[in-house]
Amino acid sequence: MPRREPLHAFLPRTGLTVVEDVPPGSLFPPEAAWRVARGTAAPDRPAPKALDAAWWRRLTDADGEFLVAVLGYRIGGNDSWWTRVRPADGGVPRLTADPGFVALSLDGQVLLAQVPGADGPRVTALDRLPERLEEAAAAAGRETEAERAEVWAAVPGRPAWPLHWVDRIGSNPAAPDDLLIRLLDVDDGFLLGCDRPSVLDAAVSHPDPGVRSRPAGAFRPKLTSDQWVRLVRAEPSAARRVLRAERALVWGAELPDDLYDELLAGPSRASAAELPGLPAHRVPGLAADADPRVRAAACTRWEELAAPLRDRLLADTDDQVRTAALLAHHTGVPMPREVYEALPEPRRALEACRLAPGLEAELVRNGTAEQRRALAANPGLGPLGVAVLAQDPDEDVRSEVALRPDLDEERRAAVRHAFDPSLLSYALPWVERLHGDADAMRRLAGSSHPLVRRSVARARHLPPDVVERLARDEDEPVRLFLAESCDDAPAELLLEVWSWWDGSFSHPDRPRSHPNFPRTGLLHYAGDPAGRMRRLALDDPLSTPADVARLARDPEAEVRRRAAEDPRLSPSDAVRLLNDPEATVRASAVRSPRLPARVLAGLLHDRDTAGAAVTNPSIPVPVLRRLLDAGAEAVAAAP
Repeated sequence: MPRREPLHAFLPRTGLTVVEDVPPGSLFPPEAAWRVARGTAAPDRPAPKALDAAWWRRLTDADGEFLVAVLGYRIGGNDSWWTRVRPADGGVPRLTADPGFVALSLDGQVLLAQVPGADGPRVTALDRLPERLEEAAAAAGRETEAERAEVWAAVPGRPAWPLHWVDRIGSNPAAPDDLLIRLLDVDDGFLLGCDRPSVLDAAVSHPDPGVRSRPAGAFRPKLTSDQWVRLVRAEPSAARRVLRAERALVWGAELPDDLYDELLAGPSRASAAELPGLPAHRVPGLAADADPRVRAAACTRWEELAAPLRDRLLADTDDQVRTAALLAHHTGVPMPREVYEALPEPRRALEACRLAPGLEAELVRNGTAEQRRALAANPGLGPLGVAVLAQDPDEDVRSEVALRPDLDEERRAAVRHAFDPSLLSYALPWVERLHGDADAMRRLAGSSHPLVRRSVARARHLPPDVVERLARDEDEPVRLFLAESCDDAPAELLLEVWSWWDGSFSHPDRPRSHPNFPRTGLLHYAGDPAGRMRRLALDDPLSTPADVARLARDPEAEVRRRAAEDPRLSPSDAVRLLNDPEATVRASAVRSPRLPARVLAGLLHDRDTAGAAVTNPSIPVPVLRRLLDAGAEAVAAAP
């Protein structure tokens, strides 16, 4: 197919001069204009057979300018930006239904359009557009039960976008498990967000290896230990079996001993020997294995090996094994200079081994910056070495020292370190290991280092005095982490964090979903100057449909979006919000169960909304089954 010419090259050939492109903002959006032009939730007005000069004059302002979007001329084909134009010669633009266009007056009052239709071009000409859209929304909202039943009985009719339905139907919360299990044979993408046990059970037993593996690729897999075990055993590739077992362990699965035996008996035995969950009674056998890679892996479990096995590994004929054994041995026994200098890669010793006093003293004073940074994080570094590096001229070295677990808080505060509070941070592992120690949490909550305090705030439970202290911490991420992770976070903190945080990928919906988040007394926020706080008013059990209707017309998009998600939204407001300037509000309106059936059916047959519309939970289950039938046929027929 030949590449379509740029929009700015196409428009002059229609007699229009481009003034500027207009990004989405407060205007009536092109997406809504396309929907109206195709007849979904459109005002019931007679359409002219053609757009005459009189309509074009009504469209233009005093300078002859108006806004236009042309079908298929935007990246991704979403046609979502307006382009401000004016007629080059003052005449009528040569725009037609091929390829199709929508045009809006600058004051948003007049809409003209010509788009391709099943029975020929569709022409739209509307004046007083906002008023007529309100009338259309009110009329659509008066739909009767009989009308709804008639609409759904005719769906899908002639399927317009069945592949869009297949792609998203698995995200419909009203779809029953048996439908989703059938969907596995058509499209398995929904499994990445699926948490239904019976569907996941069917997926891990599916004959298609691609379907079986899909749930394991989720950001937070919802598989049980039994399902993980079945998934590992069903994997035909030995190497991938071990990788899958490793991922299962990361997500807390408990693997049975006989599965470890199977993995150790396979061709990827060396990789299996490195699995952290390997039962302790299997470790001695690894130390005597014929494969040097397996013997090297046994060295990572040094403390579980008897002295004779350790001696054997230290004297191993294989360099890789002997090096691994030396590194493990010297985590407890100081490493002499001659051993250190003979290592093929000494950095690992700098990071983890105890060093002979003279060697350590020389390296902390005269080593390279890279060597000193590695030593600064070494848990086996002696007190004198720590003291020297705490005064190191390299800021990175001092910053590493400042995070050592063996410093008391007075010494930590004395270390001049660098810390960028805006950088992404994670809990320090040594602080995480102390989360159950109330005294340690009290001590560390008063640390001068923000990262230590942030790590304390990640504890699921904390003593009341620690919670109180961290809730007043000057470091914003400390308060955020407390709100996200600690079940004891107070309501006042949660409200404060809510005023500037909406939830992260790792902790979605926090702090609003926190069990201590206030559920009553929120209605007074309906008049708050901050839109984020006004959103909370609808969570109050005393709020009414009238409150929903008022906030559905709020000046801030995030408040209108919250109203669009409310089950008390009126059908007419649901239709009206389909025209919202903000895309997130429109998307929420498309998914609203309060949409009239006739409007929702139209959205199912619109390219821009078909995928989101099929996730609407108000679609009756028999209709969902027919939509899946149509989608399955389209997939089967696709080349």
